[in-house]
Amino acid sequence: MTSYGYFLASEEFPPHVLIEQAKLAEQAGFTRLAISDHFHPWIDEQGNSPFVWSVIGALSQVTTLPITTLVTCPTVRLHPAVTAQAAATSSVMTGGRFRLGVGTGEALNEHITGAAWPPFPVRAGMLEEAVAIMRELFDGGMVSHHGPHYTVENARLYNTPDGKLPIYVSGFGPKAVDLAARIGDGLVTMKPDAEAVWRFRDGGGGDKPVVGGLKVCWGRDRQKAVETAHRTWPNEVLPGELGQVLPLPRHFEQAVSLVTEEMVADAITCGDDVDEHVRGLRAYADAGFDEVYVNQMGPEYADFFAFYSNEVLPRANS
Repeated sequence: MTSYGYFLASEEFPPHVLIEQAKLAEQAGFTRLAISDHFHPWIDEQGNSPFVWSVIGALSQVTTLPITTLVTCPTVRLHPAVTAQAAATSSVMTGGRFRLGVGTGEALNEHITGAAWPPFPVRAGMLEEAVAIMRELFDGGMVSHHGPHYTVENARLYNTPDGKLPIYVSGFGPKAVDLAARIGDGLVTMKPDAEAVWRFRDGGGGDKPVVGGLKVCWGRDRQKAVETAHRTWPNEVLPGELGQVLPLPRHFEQAVSLVTEEMVADAITCGDDVDEHVRGLRAYADAGFDEVYVNQMGPEYADFFAFYSNEVLPRANS
């Protein structure tokens, strides 16, 4: 049965609001949390980007829900050994309720160190090596590693994960899905793509979890909700690989100048039609997803949680 969680959008909300949303999500009946890991927001209108590991530490003290990063890039901005330490500490802080979602990243966040932004085949190789390093460190022994992309010298985690720490791997195309099936404890892919789910399971993923997410904009006035979605998250409608290669929020702002309100209205669930929200969730269930994370765009999140608690989640779970 598909379980429904709430997605904490670090790009749109400051840390104290993310913490408030986490508490409201648990009260509303969501069964898990996900949180994005960015250095920059996609566009300046979103306006935030706190350090995810600090926020997770705070979340561990205010909620009993499992927490997953969707997703962390452990290859450029942070060395995999440092990411492993952050993830292991998060596991300890949450009593084993933390899962590490990883991906090959976006130039938007990773270019800041001045390192070259490599093509996908290189990034995929970096991610595979990083996952292997992190798994070895999670075991608690002394680790030294000299690979094609990373060096680790005499590293040991003294606070190891509380139980097994699953690593879910993001995949948005056939090659990335195949990588997730080979090295991941689960697949992260945002669209309700049944073919990707089948490819993952058939390629070695078996019955491991498949995780997705969708953005909605609840509001009593549908047109105002569309306007809010268009203002705050027009990048959701951008096609192809732009999200991986554009380096700055202003570049995304240039790209989304081509995105119209009509495009947003067609692509994103907006307004207060219960049937439409339920259909959005069930599309993932029908595609074979195990976990779906919903994110509310805009400031009306308190009313969103009441709406989902009273009207959407009971029907989606029936």
